[in-house]
Amino acid sequence: MKRFQSSIAVGAMVLASIATVGVTAASAASTTPTVVLSGGKAIVGQGPVGIIAATSVAGAVSFTAAGAAITGCTAVATTAATPFTATCLWVGTAPGAVILGATFTPTDTTDFNTATAAAYTVNVAVPVQSVTSLSPLPLYVDTIVASGKYAANIAPIYGGCQITNEFLAGQTIVFRAYGYAQDGTPLTPLNVSSATVTVQGVSTPLTMSFANHGATNTTQGTDGVAFWTAPLATGGTGYNALGLIPYTVTFKTIAVPAVTKKVPAIKWVLLRKAGKVVHVNGNVVYSAVKYMKTIVVTPAVAGATGTFTPNFNTSSSATLNAAPAG
Repeated sequence: MKRFQSSIAVGAMVLASIATVGVTAASAASTTPTVVLSGGKAIVGQGPVGIIAATSVAGAVSFTAAGAAITGCTAVATTAATPFTATCLWVGTAPGAVILGATFTPTDTTDFNTATAAAYTVNVAVPVQSVTSLSPLPLYVDTIVASGKYAANIAPIYGGCQITNEFLAGQTIVFRAYGYAQDGTPLTPLNVSSATVTVQGVSTPLTMSFANHGATNTTQGTDGVAFWTAPLATGGTGYNALGLIPYTVTFKTIAVPAVTKKVPAIKWVLLRKAGKVVHVNGNVVYSAVKYMKTIVVTPAVAGATGTFTPNFNTSSSATLNAAPAG
């Protein structure tokens, strides 16, 4: 009887040990990594842009747009070492808000679960081009007080761009421009060879960049617009000439070659035999010769240069003022 009880006790201890080990193994797989999306601000007709997924551990990311898997981005491996990131190149084909998503599968599936990124909205942009001008390249230009990525002293908020011509030393001025080429297409990197802002007193022209400036992950706006910008820092080691700011914006477009194609054609030549023109019933005989000729489908378009220089005698001229004392 005592032996029987002893066996039961030993069995209970073994079962308890197994149960304890099982609980420990299960709890080790309860960690959920993080995955956060950024980038992806596409522009219609301008090619692919990168959606970046930042993760807390290594693994692979599957990207989606509007709930559908993005071709070529169903299992993008992260970098092997921290910071762990995976990039998906995608093309926005229609303007407007698009929800991007991502599912992350860690390399270590024993200690980590799969994770889903928070819904991330980007606004696919279209190039702005509605302007009227007599310039070879009609342009619109304005200036704003910088916010967001251009300003360290102004909170980055959507809608923080303020169109103004009055600036205080220490602020960053952003020149903005858009327009269209001779063929009516908007000015974008596809047809622009250079876009610069020449500021009197600044030795090197400012290079303008083209980007999607629409809202991202915000309820304050759903617009998607793309235009050219160039920042000018003032104060400190930047631009410090108080008063009117003389500047000129210059765009140069890429020359477009003619589009041609070959088509069949016929030409008539005198029929000769033994070096002599052939006659039949006193009439000269012609022979039809078939050949291919090149015709111009679309004429070539030479590159053009368009400039914008503001009227410095009006109250709309950009002006730099001294910052208030104290």
